[in-house]
Amino acid sequence: MDTRYSANQKDFKRYTTDEIRNEFLIKEVFKSDDVTVTYSHIDRVVVLGAMPVKKTLDIEKNIDPWKNFGVNYFLERRELGIINIGGKGTVIADGVEYVMEKKNALYLPMGTKKVEFKSDNTKESAKFYMMSTPAHTSFTAKLITVDECIIKKLGSKETANERTIHQFIHPDVLDTCQLSMGLTEIAVGSVWNTMPVHTHERRMEVYFYFDIPENNVVFHFMGEPQEIRPVIMKNEEAVISPSWSIHSGCGTANYTFIWSMGGENRAYDDQDWIETEDLR
Repeated sequence: MDTRYSANQKDFKRYTTDEIRNEFLIKEVFKSDDVTVTYSHIDRVVVLGAMPVKKTLDIEKNIDPWKNFGVNYFLERRELGIINIGGKGTVIADGVEYVMEKKNALYLPMGTKKVEFKSDNTKESAKFYMMSTPAHTSFTAKLITVDECIIKKLGSKETANERTIHQFIHPDVLDTCQLSMGLTEIAVGSVWNTMPVHTHERRMEVYFYFDIPENNVVFHFMGEPQEIRPVIMKNEEAVISPSWSIHSGCGTANYTFIWSMGGENRAYDDQDWIETEDLR
């Protein structure tokens, strides 16, 4: 398990490119027949990636529940969101099987003792991207398909930010303690996400970029509105975004990303907007 400690905005101003990347960038989310785990002390979130090819994988493959979290099993005091970005696969949670197509989501509540992952086809393996946040009570597990999520179309071709937002783990879809999670698809011909920018002092966020075409990248922008820094993102990489930071991106081609949030509330529109002309 990779552990990241909380960084503050004053020190961030002095960070080099390598320091920014080492602190916030998660480069290898998926490994064949393995589970990657990154624990951030920013709101104590955990980012995971499971890629079962020939094996059935246990979520605790690289987690020692007591040593890492002081519990008997990983989700004893946590909840978990999962989005599959690969081929068809199955999540087995306490013996219940949830079949997940590409771009389907699954919410698992606090108290889920055993979580396993498998792919239906070894030639097109599932890729389960996950985020976990601390929880105080147990809600109901739920599989959310594209047909069941909230879909919003925003932006325009004229401003190069035409996009479709899929709100999967969202207060209008199901109850959670603090976790919110969704997926945004940038339309062909558009490149910008989350512009105009905002912060949300009451929540942190993790961005996971994928479907980036070969030989293309996304410039992810972070930092305080008057101290913006870029992080160059390649396909299937994630970046941690503290509450004091903006989070916006511009690609050399269109792409897709998963946003995951945890913090004081789950109000999706609880944002502190920044005027574009005030950015530096």
